[in-house]
Amino acid sequence: MNLYPLKFNPILKERLWGGTKLKTLFGKPSTSEITGESWELSTVTGDISVISNGDFAGTSLQELIDTYPTQLLGKSVVERFGTDFPILIKFIDAKQDLSIQLHPNDALAKERHNSFGKTEMWYIMDADPGAELIVGFNKDVSKQEYENSLENDTLLDLLNYEKVREGDTFFINTGKIHAIGAGVLLAEIQQTSDVTYRVFDFNRKDKEGNLRELHTELAFDAIDYEKKDDFKVSYPKERNAVNAMVDCPYFKTNFLDLDKDIVFDIKHRDTFTIFMCVAGTATIGNAFGKVTIQKGETTLLPANSDQIEIRTKGTKLLEVTI
Repeated sequence: MNLYPLKFNPILKERLWGGTKLKTLFGKPSTSEITGESWELSTVTGDISVISNGDFAGTSLQELIDTYPTQLLGKSVVERFGTDFPILIKFIDAKQDLSIQLHPNDALAKERHNSFGKTEMWYIMDADPGAELIVGFNKDVSKQEYENSLENDTLLDLLNYEKVREGDTFFINTGKIHAIGAGVLLAEIQQTSDVTYRVFDFNRKDKEGNLRELHTELAFDAIDYEKKDDFKVSYPKERNAVNAMVDCPYFKTNFLDLDKDIVFDIKHRDTFTIFMCVAGTATIGNAFGKVTIQKGETTLLPANSDQIEIRTKGTKLLEVTI
């Protein structure tokens, strides 16, 4: 089947903490002042991406996977995940601090929610001066100490804060307490899962005046209480090369900083390839077609692509595979 590079209609999400950068910087079709997320590639129930370009325009990603599973996903991916698309791709605009949260591992998520766990990574695309993330604890914490901090409203004193700037990259494994801070705009790559345990939300109320639900009890057994400095990703930034960033069981991500055209062979991959454009513009093609993406856009190349051609005068891309 002649599967060309696919683009999708963004699925925009209003969030209490969201802003307007997804519209003003990326051109997303938002009419809200609190758009927090643009889901670029999703097969989460109720939020399934729809193709926006070419002959398959109007077809859902899940429908195309069900029709051409091996050609689109790759044989090895189908053997592992069936026709479940294993990755969820987002852009996130935090005008305010997100809630402090964590995600369960695969075993807990399967047992409690019949879902995958949620390992994720962040690439910082823009950050206001002084913007920061919360990632992990600032010391080893006992379960009792953590519980006491919730009761005494002192959780923030136990957390690790990281100042950020464009290009910083973070790997958030399951169990790690974390939050995106106000003024951060980022690209997120994660397992296909929408399971989040919210443990503190600054006592904010939603538009109906209600406090948002916390998942205190569920989180106790899911948290990693150890202080670990394993979250900041150090990666090469060689121009016009494929630079490895993250290689975990759930996804592999490379960084490409290009100022000229490049062609590379991917016959050996046996997996789909996603490109997220985090700067500039690029035209990306395979033997069956091409698509142009700009900062804040995403494309999916099917597994039956033998080679990828990228034409650009200047772009930065995140390349994601399984």
